[in-house]
Amino acid sequence: MDHDAAGRLSDRILEGIGEVVIADRSFLRTVLVGIVARGHVLLEDVPGTGKTLTARSYARTLGLSFRRIQFTPDLLPADITGTNVYNEATGAFEFSSGPVFTNVVLADEINRAPPKTQAALLEAMAEKQVTVDGTTRDLPEPFFVIATQNPIEEGGTFRLPEAQRDRFTIKRSIGYPDADGERELLDRRAERTDRDPVPESVVDGEGVSELQRTAETVRVDPRLRDYIVSLGRKTRADDRVEVGVSPRGVQRLFEAARANAALSGRSYLVPDDIKTLVEAVFRHRITLTADADVRGASRSDVIEDAVSGTTVPAVDAGSEG
Repeated sequence: MDHDAAGRLSDRILEGIGEVVIADRSFLRTVLVGIVARGHVLLEDVPGTGKTLTARSYARTLGLSFRRIQFTPDLLPADITGTNVYNEATGAFEFSSGPVFTNVVLADEINRAPPKTQAALLEAMAEKQVTVDGTTRDLPEPFFVIATQNPIEEGGTFRLPEAQRDRFTIKRSIGYPDADGERELLDRRAERTDRDPVPESVVDGEGVSELQRTAETVRVDPRLRDYIVSLGRKTRADDRVEVGVSPRGVQRLFEAARANAALSGRSYLVPDDIKTLVEAVFRHRITLTADADVRGASRSDVIEDAVSGTTVPAVDAGSEG
């Protein structure tokens, strides 16, 4: 698939999802960027804003298998990965696969389960495999997790472990729809018998894999590579920050920026590909010091200062990387 075709296909995907999910197009595009970058996406917002519908719609539009896992305080790791079950007929243990064995996993309200259960997804997200009782099994390809969580200030929630937050390429909030969007929701509810929108599949698993491979061929000028590294290092040097963006986070910004270029139909990176995504990729990877938190500093402030304090390189369109 060439880059022009990737751009056209991304427009069809976003148009299809936009028919079902009432949300800002930039939000829908950022989620798609995370998928094409071979990453995982974390959606945080209050209940009722369409997080679950978004995940289901992406799975259907991309023609991928889908499983939903409802995270609860009593959920066990085996409920996610699967377990060995004794078969009386054969007298042997047989593996019963868990819901993680699918293309798209919706980890719904992931922060309502304790950290031990949340961590059951770590191997799957990092290695695209699970190990149960010493046996490792590969997950389907493509594989990605779309997790939803309620704001951590809500009762009955647990903060995601830092190692797991770092595995998500993208973190975004949906936000409330505008007035026209909320009216559309009411119109759909009033006429749900004949207006229940269902997204159509516009691509299949192989097509998704092709999109991902196309993103990996996007050229990145060495000066833009240095720019990405500088942004990550600036967050670590900020005195308001206890833990800055990890080297993995720097790599994820590189991958997400290439995916954004491919979805724009370009074979080369431009600075705006980076600046557009730096907040969504970096923000959840930053931990502020206790003093900075008390003083009202925010992670967005840290990122804004890193961007404003880093010279954007002048790069010719289409320059070789």
